[in-house]
Amino acid sequence: MGKDINNDNSFMIRFRSSVILMAVAITAMVLGSYTLFGVIVLITMIGLMELYRVVGVNKSKAGAVGYIIAVLYFIHQFFTNFYMHSINIGEFIQNHNLLFKIWNNAFAIIIALLIILILAVYVLTFPKYNSEQITMVVFGFFYVVMPLMYIFQTRQLSGGEYAVWLIFIGSWGSDTMAYVVGRKIGKTKIAPKLSPKKSLEGLIGGIVGAALIGVIFAIIFKSQLEESFSNPILLFGLTGAIGSVVSQIGDMAASAIKRNKGIKDYGTLIPGHGGILDRFDSVIFIAPIVYFMLTVFA
Repeated sequence: MGKDINNDNSFMIRFRSSVILMAVAITAMVLGSYTLFGVIVLITMIGLMELYRVVGVNKSKAGAVGYIIAVLYFIHQFFTNFYMHSINIGEFIQNHNLLFKIWNNAFAIIIALLIILILAVYVLTFPKYNSEQITMVVFGFFYVVMPLMYIFQTRQLSGGEYAVWLIFIGSWGSDTMAYVVGRKIGKTKIAPKLSPKKSLEGLIGGIVGAALIGVIFAIIFKSQLEESFSNPILLFGLTGAIGSVVSQIGDMAASAIKRNKGIKDYGTLIPGHGGILDRFDSVIFIAPIVYFMLTVFA
């Protein structure tokens, strides 16, 4: 009896958290612009902190380098998306040769700064940090900061107010379908030591399910999507399927990191789900894929 009550309470906690997450996601996606950008920045910084905490650099000089570089990247993205087309800022930069060159190479400069600063911290504080900690600071930029910003980039595309949902179809939709199919008919284990409950049947179910959801979504909003995409039904179905594959790899990769570190969750921010990285582990991988699929094959 006590076990059933605990299971019911656990389900309700997860359900409430899921409802709140969906409400925040829907609001941010619908409003877009500054609201979505702010939400992305917030969850990115929390996710980065969670990752750094796993290796013990979240409150250190090494972690500070990662946070500073993330902020520089956000500033660059902010001005690129909101102000580079304005007369006051855009034309000013374009009319000054040095500023124009710096701006065009800003991403490369940011990466160079990340490498130089983190190596400087490594050398000047030796032997305070080990090589894994230093590597994880750099890894965090490419694993958390850059990919999550592609949610915003996708929303900024023509037709992005609809297309951005492909990220969540390929992630959360795929997870749901993979779980249902795997629970019903899953027998063939694909990574028993890493994820004992993951099955080949579940993986295929997730891919097919995400593709079908993508197709249904495109059919429902076909008239709006055709203004931006030549064949939205095929594109959304294909993107859903490919996104599902990537998201499931991302999910297992996040699990591998946690297994290596002997932890169950990255954090406790979201009751019943863990931390930001526990809930967005597959989104992190799929966001860039959806963006490039939509820009290349639109």
